[in-house]
Amino acid sequence: MVKREANILKPLCMGFLIATLAMPAAAFDINAGVTKESGPFDLFKFGFKAYKNGKKEDAVEAYRYAAEKGHTGSRWALANMYAFGDGVAKNDFEAFKIYNEIANQGVEPGSEDTGFFVNALLSLADYYRHGIPGSPVKPDMAQARQIYFQVASTFGVAEAQFQLAQMILAGEGGRADVLQAKKWLNQARRNGHAGAMSVFGNVIFQEGQTVRGLAFMTAALDRCNPAECPWVQDLQEQAFAVAGEGDRRDAITLAQSIRSGNLD
Repeated sequence: MVKREANILKPLCMGFLIATLAMPAAAFDINAGVTKESGPFDLFKFGFKAYKNGKKEDAVEAYRYAAEKGHTGSRWALANMYAFGDGVAKNDFEAFKIYNEIANQGVEPGSEDTGFFVNALLSLADYYRHGIPGSPVKPDMAQARQIYFQVASTFGVAEAQFQLAQMILAGEGGRADVLQAKKWLNQARRNGHAGAMSVFGNVIFQEGQTVRGLAFMTAALDRCNPAECPWVQDLQEQAFAVAGEGDRRDAITLAQSIRSGNLD
């Protein structure tokens, strides 16, 4: 299990628990057969159904009661709602505290809570990387880098591998190391991360592997998601503009092999 100290968060849940205990007992739909005394999984199921039906206030309430009873999935769902201002007022520090609870709780190997645990760690890493204005959470690059390393190495998550590589390339939270960054970019791209494929291609392009680098950047264009595509396309176009005509043709041909899985 993973444990970390968070001295600034000793009263992690005081406000959360007070708000929970102050809620009216009869707020749930009586026909659903769910009350605050129901088991945590029943509360979680009720909250999930309420959320899907657009009854987000009921979902928040159910998740809070289930979270108080130690249900990890409810904690994670509630933290996400605070992080995105979804059904509640956006409150990144409240989200951080709940994600931190999940991380400090740890996870047993093979547990059904592993996905919640990993996602909580990724959210914490992002908060540590950027800080939360107006809160005790200040940017802590070393902590962010350590968390990304934990998720990248222990769980093999492509997004963590990519973010870790980006921090290593930039020397954030530790020394810069191009070889280590390429290692993590390689693992992330092999795990299907288009952004990692693009950055990996850009790195080796800058090192002089013009055709291969441009090919990876070109292949990444077919795999990127809407959030990634603009900057992935910018990298590819910048490289394409400075490459020679022959290198461009060879890169396009090689990119087709990458897309079809015939080139690692």
